[in-house]
Parts: sequence; structure tokens; C-alpha cells
Amino acid sequence: MGWLLIGLALVTGLVLLMRWRRPAWYWRCFGAAAAVVRVRLRYADVMEACHLTAPPSRFRLTVARWLRREVPRQRVPRLMRITPTRTGVRLRIRMHPGQDAFEFAAASDRLRHAFAIHQVTTRELRPGVVQITMTGYDVLKEVRMPARTKARLLRVPVALREDGQVHYRDYRQVPHSVTVGATESGKSVGQRAVIAELAPQPVALAGIDCKNGVELAPFARRFSALADNPDDAADLLEALVARMEDIYQVIRREQRISADTPDAEIAANIWDLPEHLRPVPVVLTIDEIAELTLSAKKNDPRRLRIITALIRLVQLGRAAGIFLDIYGQRFGSELGDGITMLRAQLTGRTAYRVNDESTAKMVFGDISPHAVFATTQIPNERRGMAVVASTTGEWTHIRGPHVSMRKAVNTCNRHAHLTPYVPELARFKPVIAPVPAPPAEAA
Repeated sequence: MGWLLIGLALVTGLVLLMRWRRPAWYWRCFGAAAAVVRVRLRYADVMEACHLTAPPSRFRLTVARWLRREVPRQRVPRLMRITPTRTGVRLRIRMHPGQDAFEFAAASDRLRHAFAIHQVTTRELRPGVVQITMTGYDVLKEVRMPARTKARLLRVPVALREDGQVHYRDYRQVPHSVTVGATESGKSVGQRAVIAELAPQPVALAGIDCKNGVELAPFARRFSALADNPDDAADLLEALVARMEDIYQVIRREQRISADTPDAEIAANIWDLPEHLRPVPVVLTIDEIAELTLSAKKNDPRRLRIITALIRLVQLGRAAGIFLDIYGQRFGSELGDGITMLRAQLTGRTAYRVNDESTAKMVFGDISPHAVFATTQIPNERRGMAVVASTTGEWTHIRGPHVSMRKAVNTCNRHAHLTPYVPELARFKPVIAPVPAPPAEAA
């Protein structure tokens, strides 16, 4: 009996140690099964306690009144499917008439406590069906990206979402984005991750870094163009505008809009062009937008050129295969005229830890007040954690893996041979200084 107790205590200790040190292993071995059983047993009681039930139908009430029986109980929404995942449990629920997916979203915190789950997110799949994704442990505490992802051209994995899914930067769906974050928030690490994931793809990378190139210059071997001061940046942006206009001329010539041409074959962007005519896509990374747009002069002609070119690119660049990623600590009207109009054209919104609420409102104020509040709650010790939202109002927490400067530079150098030649950007091609030879030892 004593040996049995010792063995039981040892097994319990190992399980608790696994839960602490390797929560993903613990979840797959024990946590998922326990969560499924817990949900099955508590489902009806939890739905009633969280006020997610519907009143009985008029027919049942009428029958009960005729037969002089008790009033029927509240109806529990039907649990259609429960599916364990590698990070949690996914429920698919059929709602009753009169229920709304927003009710489940509002009750997500109560569901989290009731089912003893770390995180609960909800999403409406189709009318009448809501999906509840439960995360069994804190997947953002120690980010481990899956070995296999659904990456493709201009769609790169950059972080994990709080529900355990991979977050992608998809330029085909979200062509332009803005990312803000305070110093030491992890914004630069996220920028490195995007560049490192784009390096193996057949795309042209361009950069504007007005901090003398300290952030983007290490990746110069993979960049087709790089500007490290506002004068060169203005010329680079205007060169991209000229390239965009030339591409539109190519699309116009190849539109094939004769009466017998199917609608699906009419060219309206570079992806509709034949492969031999399709220009290489260009991804432009702008580091610290304030250094590019701030000016001590009123009506500065250089700044006017920069803002005009940026607005034209974000309005028209998608069809020409030109995509923008803009980074900065703040992105508001204090940067001058045209910034608000520029921000309105940026579909992708990401915010790391910020120093004040007004910065979060600059990014999410026109999208979701809940995202603004979530951004201000990011703790200092969670570097790399951010809130990402879209113009539909949906938002979620994400956190990317730590990508060191050395790893990102090595990735760019390893794929330097993929750097395409872009005629319009040839004069902005960064010059790589040769590595000096070590001094000879004295005899």
C-alpha cells in the first residue's frame, strides 16, 4: 500500500511538472480529455447560469397551460459538435430563435471561469451557428510556431493568436498596414519576422529608414532599394509611383475586354496578367513614420512630395503589386496634414504596448473601442504581444516568436540571390561595403 501511494504521488508530481513546464504536452496528454468531459457534464448548467438560454416556445407554453403542467424550463442551445484541438477545445452551437452571437461574445469571460479554461473567443460561422474556441493554456506565454504553416506567395506566418491559430500577414487580402508600439515593445522584432519570412519569396523588398538605416541596413543584401534620409525617401516614393503608373499602362494594354472575353479573364491587376508579363511585387517597409513626415518648416515642399506619393501608393498600389508596411511609435494628426487621410487607407492595424491611450485610439479608435482598451492592458513584460484588428471590427491578441537580428540577417543573406532587379529602383539599390581584411600580425 505504501509503494502504491508513493507511485501515485510520483505520477501526480510528474503531471503537475509537465503542466508547469510543458503545458502543450500536458494538454495533449491529459488536459484535452478532461476539458471535453468537463464541458459535456456542465454544458446545460453553464448555459443557464450564463444566461445563454432561450425561453420556451409559445406552443410548449400553450400545451403546458392546457394540461395544467409546470411552465417548461428555458431551452439550452444545442451543442452540435465538440472538437479537441492542439491548444484547446472548439464548440459548435446551434442558437435558438431570438439569440445572437453577440450574447455569447459578451459572456466569454463567464464561460472561461465556468469551464476552467484559459481563454474563450467566439465567432459566428453562419446564421444560427456560433463557434466557441476555448484555449486550454496560455499559448502566448512561450510562443512556439508550428512546424507546418499555410504560407504562400505574399502570405507569411508572423505570430500566434490567443486562440492558438497562426496569424498571417496576407498582402493579397490586406495590402497596406500600420503598426505602432512604444520603445522596447517588440515592434522591431515583429518587423524583422516579416522581412525574414518574405526573404525566400520572389518579391522585391524596399525600405525607408530615416534613422540612418540602423534598422533596415543589416538586411541590405536582400533589398532592391533602401533610403536612409528624407531626400532619398521622397525620390524613392516617386519612383514607386512612376512604376505604378507604368504597370497600369501594361494592365490597360492587356485587359482583353472584347465582347467574347469571359469576365474572369479581364485583367484588372497584375495577378490577371500572363506570367511572362506580370511584374514582380514590391513590399515597401517604412520604419518610424515620424522621422519621414515631421518637418520644422511650414508647407515644406519635400514633405508635400512624400505625403502625396504615400497617399497615391496606398490608394492605387494594390492592383500594381505595391504593398506598404508602415511602423511608428505614434501615427496621428500631430505628424502634419495628410496623415489622417493616409491612415484611413491602411486596412491592417496592429498595436504593441503603447505609452498612452491616445496612441491606441489613433489606430483602433475608428474600428473598436474594445481593441483600444485591450491595447492599454498589455503588460510591460510581454514584449512582442500586440493587438491586431481589421476594419470589420474584429480584433485579437497576438504574439510573435523572438527573431534575433542575427537570424534575420542570415536569412536575408542566404536568399540574397533572389533579389530581383527593378529598373525604376536601380539607383536606390544599397551598396554593400566589402568586409575589411583583418590586419596582418607583426613578425
